Amino acid sequence: MTSTVAAAESALSRRFGAPVRLGDPEDLGGSGRAVVIRVRVVENPFSLPRSLVIKHYQGPAPEADADPFAHEAASCQLLTALPSETWVGPELVGQDASERLVILEDLGRAPTLTDRLEGSDTRAAETALLAWARGLGRLHASTAGREADFDTLVRRLGGLEPARPAAVEDSERMLAELPTLLAETVGVTTPDAVLAELGEEVRLFARGRYRAFSPSEICPDNSVVTSSGVRFLDFEGGCMRDIALDAVNLSVPFASCWCGSAIPGRMSQAMLAAWRSEVSAVWPELDDDAVLMPWLLRAQLLWAWLTTWKLLGIAHERSADIPAANDHGDPILRYLTLLTQWERLAGEERLSPAMREHAEQVAEGIRGHFGLQTQRLPTYPAFR
Repeated sequence: MTSTVAAAESALSRRFGAPVRLGDPEDLGGSGRAVVIRVRVVENPFSLPRSLVIKHYQGPAPEADADPFAHEAASCQLLTALPSETWVGPELVGQDASERLVILEDLGRAPTLTDRLEGSDTRAAETALLAWARGLGRLHASTAGREADFDTLVRRLGGLEPARPAAVEDSERMLAELPTLLAETVGVTTPDAVLAELGEEVRLFARGRYRAFSPSEICPDNSVVTSSGVRFLDFEGGCMRDIALDAVNLSVPFASCWCGSAIPGRMSQAMLAAWRSEVSAVWPELDDDAVLMPWLLRAQLLWAWLTTWKLLGIAHERSADIPAANDHGDPILRYLTLLTQWERLAGEERLSPAMREHAEQVAEGIRGHFGLQTQRLPTYPAFR
């Protein structure tokens, strides 16, 4: 941590033109690609806050893949440049591209959305979910039309440009690999008509008209509940993409996450309404259910396929029915989340008959293969 603190002191001193000294580093964990620490501002000739968070990426930038540092730094630059009343992430205080580090506002020890959902206070969980939905809508509305700005920032930081969304790139691999995984793992054959239909959905999201900034990782544990609303963390996958890929998490809570629990249907409806209240000023047509709901259904379908491809790929590589429990949360909960998504699709009358039949077969295959015959996805503790 010593080298990280020294690099941050140097970056801040250069920015402000006078020495800045930091101390008392506290390890906050990280993704494995970066060291993340909280530091106290010991010597501060400016109006810096009492503490800061430093994220220091280790090793050189990848040559062919998206650079998480470039995306993190560009994302924080983009969001910090917006009017302060629209901020939904930590303020960027400083950065150093040569050292591959970003210095951020410290949001303190505020609870995450996961903390609220795993707690016993139903009202607090409801308030946090609605704040999360409003924050997501505010993020989308405030960054609409800024794709060229974001791509420029990524390029200046050494990243690939244009900055393609990971979900779109993953979808192209998924189309090629998932039919084989389904056949070998759960014994389900994918008809050509189903694959062609899904391929069209992937193409739609690659060029969707409703585009804005997305952190990509908007799971509850990356969302901090502060007195001024929910703030999102972790922008390693930050990108511009079709906002349905985020908004689907409102109609099917946390569909894009590795795992999650259920929430009452009334809360999903309230979250969707809170999000719409923010984005309707930019995209008024999304107030029309005839436009919004089919669009979200397509995103739900895409996420079910993507998540299945990732999880079955892990199980297949390890030659095990259930991956290790320390990878992305409770393994049983992961498969129950996935199963619930497929069961919802199987009952969705707006899908084609072929897609519904295939969804029903996949749900049955997952339930049988992973021994989930009598189990159901539990609700979050706050709603039990």
